[in-house]
Amino acid sequence: MRKGLKGIYIGLVLLFLYLPIGTLMVLSFNEGRSMAAWTGFSLHWYEEMFKSRMIVDALYNTFMIAITAAVVATIIGLLACIGIQAMSNRSKNIMLGLNNIPLLNADIVIGISLMLTFLMFGISLKYETVLFSHITFCIPYVILSILPKYRQLSSSTYEAALDLGASKPYAFFKVMLPDLMPGVVSGFLLAFTMSVDDFVVTHFTRGAGINTISTLIYSQVKVGVRPTLYALSTVIFVLVLIILVTANIISNRKNR
Repeated sequence: MRKGLKGIYIGLVLLFLYLPIGTLMVLSFNEGRSMAAWTGFSLHWYEEMFKSRMIVDALYNTFMIAITAAVVATIIGLLACIGIQAMSNRSKNIMLGLNNIPLLNADIVIGISLMLTFLMFGISLKYETVLFSHITFCIPYVILSILPKYRQLSSSTYEAALDLGASKPYAFFKVMLPDLMPGVVSGFLLAFTMSVDDFVVTHFTRGAGINTISTLIYSQVKVGVRPTLYALSTVIFVLVLIILVTANIISNRKNR
C-alpha cells in the first residue's frame, strides 16, 4: 500500500512537471494558431522558425553570450579560487561573504545596479554590456563550484612537482588542474545554464535591437505568442534531453 502511494505521488509530480511541456510540444505541430482546437498535423511552424531572422538572431545572441560568459567566468573564477585559497582565514571568510552577496540578491537588484553603473559612466547599453553583465553574475557560481574541489587538493603533490624541477605554471597545469577539472567543468556548465536562463539582467542591460530567447518571448507576450516559439522551445527541450541521455550513457559505460 505504501509503495503504491509513493508511486502515485511520484507519478503526479512528474505529470505536473512534464504535462505543460508535452502540451507545448503537441501545439508546436498544430496547423492552426489556436491553443484550444487541433486543426491538423503540420511542420509549418518549424519551417517558419528557421526562416525567422528574429528568432535566428535571438538564438545566436543567447548561445554566443552564454558560451563566452561561461568561458571568461570560469577562467576568472579559477584564478579567484587560487587567490582566495592563499589568503588568511579572516580574509578568506570576508571574500566568501562578498562572493555570496550576489547569490542572495534578487536578479532585479543586480540588473538595475549594472544598468545604472553603465549609464553613470556614459556607456550606452548594447551587446557588450549584456556580455559583461552575464560574466559578472556568473563568476560567484563558478567560485562556489571550484573552491570545494580546490580545498580537497593536497599541497604535497604540487610541492613535489616543484622539487622535481617543474616550473610553477607546468606544475599547476599538469598536477593541480587535472584534479580541479570536475569543479571547473561543473562551474562552466552552471555558468552556461545561468546565462541561457537569465532574463531580468539581460532585460535591463541590453540595447535596442538586442534580443535573446527570453527577451524575445517576453516581447511577444504583449502581442500574442506565435507558435514558432512553441517549436523553438520543443527543439531546445529535445536537444537538452539528447545531451543528458548521451552523458548518462557515457558515464554508465565508464563506471562499468
